[in-house]
Amino acid sequence: MKSNVLAISAAAILLGMAACEEPATNQGQNPPAGEGGKTVWKADTVVNITDHYVVPEGDTLVIEEGVQVLFAEGGVGANHVPIEFTVDGYLFCNGTAEKPILFSVAESSRTAENTFAGLWGGIVASETCPEMLINHVIIEYTGGQVIEGSPVADRNIYTAGDDAYPQITTNNINGKYVVINSTLRNGWSDGIYLMGGQAIVANNTFAANGFDGAEAVNVKAGCRVDVAGNLMFSPNTNGLKLSSSGQSENRTMARIQAYNNTIVNAGWRRDGEKGGGIYVEKNALANVFNNLMVNCKFRAMTPSFSIPNNPEEGYNDQSVIDYNYYASGSQRSDVVWDEESGVAYAWEGYNYAHEDYNTGVVDAHSVIATEVDLKDPQFVNFPINDVPLMSYTYDASWNFHLQASSPALSGAATGSEAFAVPYFAAQGLTVNGQTYTSPDVAARFGAFGN
Repeated sequence: MKSNVLAISAAAILLGMAACEEPATNQGQNPPAGEGGKTVWKADTVVNITDHYVVPEGDTLVIEEGVQVLFAEGGVGANHVPIEFTVDGYLFCNGTAEKPILFSVAESSRTAENTFAGLWGGIVASETCPEMLINHVIIEYTGGQVIEGSPVADRNIYTAGDDAYPQITTNNINGKYVVINSTLRNGWSDGIYLMGGQAIVANNTFAANGFDGAEAVNVKAGCRVDVAGNLMFSPNTNGLKLSSSGQSENRTMARIQAYNNTIVNAGWRRDGEKGGGIYVEKNALANVFNNLMVNCKFRAMTPSFSIPNNPEEGYNDQSVIDYNYYASGSQRSDVVWDEESGVAYAWEGYNYAHEDYNTGVVDAHSVIATEVDLKDPQFVNFPINDVPLMSYTYDASWNFHLQASSPALSGAATGSEAFAVPYFAAQGLTVNGQTYTSPDVAARFGAFGN
C-alpha cells in the first residue's frame, strides 16, 4: 500500500502545523489541545522536510511508529544552511522494534560515501523544550556545518564556522530527555550532546559518530544522566566524554552514571592523545563502571587529576572510574601517529604511559589487556582480531552478547556499591505521562550478557 506523504513548508513551520499532499484528515492531525497545539504524524507515513522545522514552545509533536522523516539535502536559502529540526516544545517519538521511526535523507543518498557528509542538521531540543522521548528511532546522515543563518547560531547554541550539528542536542537544564532503544549512526559530529537536563540514554546503538573529533555521548554542565546498556562502535574520539564544562550559577556540576556500556574501536580515527574510549574532565562527578572496552586506543582519562575538584580543569575525586574491562585484538592500526604516542595496538594503548592516566585510582580494579594476555571477552559473533581498528562500517550480523565461558561475566561491580546507584533506576523520569527507568546495574562488563 502506498505510504501517505506529508510535506513540510515554510508557512507550515511558522504555524507549527503540517501541509500535506493529501487532506490533513488523512494524516490524523489533531486540533489544538490545552494551551498548545498538538500534531500527530500518523504511523507509516513519510514526512518530507524542505525547510527548518520548529515544534513551537508549548506545542507537542507526536510521531508514531514507522514514520519516515526525510530531509532535503540542498539546505535552506542561498547559503544552503543545513536543515535543522528544532524542538522548542514537546517531542514524543514512539517507534517500535518492528517499526522504528526514521530520521534520514532520501534512500538514494544513504551510501557509504555519505557516511560523514552531514546532509542535514540534527534534532535540537532547545532551552524551552521541557520533554523529549526518542524510543525506537533511527537517526542518520546528520552533522551539517553550523554557518551564518543556522538557527542554532542565531540562538548562540553553537558557533557559526566552528561547530557541526550533533545528531541530538539538549539545552534545557530543567528538561527531561529519554533516548532509548534507538540507533544513531553516520554523523559528522557527536551522537548526543547534552548541555542540560535530566536524561536516560540506554540500550542504544551508536555507529560511525564523528569525522574529525566527536564522541558517541558528550555530556556538559547542567546535566544529570544515566548512560547504560549502549553499544558504541567506532566513535572518532571517545564513546563517553563526560565534562562539567560550562558550569555557572545555573548550570551546575555534571553528574553521570555510566555503566554496562560496550565501546568498540574508539579513538583510532582521531590524532593526538586526547581520547580513545572514556574521557572525564572539569570536575564532572562521574561514576564509570562495568563498561567493556574492545580494541579502543586508550583507557579512561582524567586530565589534570593532580589538581582535583577544580571546575576549570581537575578530576572530581568523588568519582569512581573503575571496574571496567579493556580487551584487545591482535591487529595493528592502519595509521600510527609516531610524532605523538606511537600507539599501534589496543593493548599497547592501554599500557601506554599516558599523562592523563590516574594510575592507582582510576581503573585500580579494572581488567586490562597486555601483549601476552589480550583478555578476549568471547563475543558470540564479533571477529575481535580481524575488524580493522579504524573501521567504522557496522555489520548488523555481529552479536556482542557474551558466550557462557566469557571472562567478562565476572569480576564487575555488583550494583550494591554506594557509587553504583543509577539516578533514574528507582524513581525514573516521567515523560509524556509515562515513567521510564534506567536499566539496573548488571554484575558483568558490557551491555549484553550471554
